[in-house]
Amino acid sequence: MSVTEAALPRPAGRPREFDMDAALDKAIVVFTERGYHGTSVGDLSAAMGVTAGSLYKAFADKKAIFLAAFDRYKQVRNGLRDEAIAPGRNGRGRIRLLLHFYADGAHGDMGRRGCLVVGAAVELALFDAEADARVARSQAGFEMLFERLVREGQADGSIGGHIDPQVTARLLYAVIQGMRVIGKGGQEFAQALAIADAALKILD
Repeated sequence: MSVTEAALPRPAGRPREFDMDAALDKAIVVFTERGYHGTSVGDLSAAMGVTAGSLYKAFADKKAIFLAAFDRYKQVRNGLRDEAIAPGRNGRGRIRLLLHFYADGAHGDMGRRGCLVVGAAVELALFDAEADARVARSQAGFEMLFERLVREGQADGSIGGHIDPQVTARLLYAVIQGMRVIGKGGQEFAQALAIADAALKILD
């Protein structure tokens, strides 16, 4: 994506300055590793391979870069998540794959780097309305997905009919976010997987 497509109009024939998606992918790494307040525009410029002048042509300020990076992060991760759960044969199977997907992201280098949604919730949501709205939309989307999968499992018999779909969805969301927080401190994949598999037992 060009700078023009993401932010500013430009005269016809003006060449692209940088690939927006590739640059935002690099910004995501910086923000997740250092946090919003620990990241400077200079850090972003160096990581993204874009001059500060070009960044300011595309974005009003650091917060605008962060919000664009957040949106890019959600787009990419949601796509990978949906691919990961697609092979599930029933509601329980898709929830299992979903929990395993987040367990896989909660260990090693990715686990240490952390989750941009968690970071935004901790650093910005209380003080910034735009960040708060994005965090809230992310949470609502997850809870809706989990609730849908629980209801699908109840319909196909793979999940107990006595379970409250809405409460269970909130609990499962708390589990995946908790795994991401624990991953910041370092954990083995087997540990994250054990958490995911223990959470599945509430579906019996």
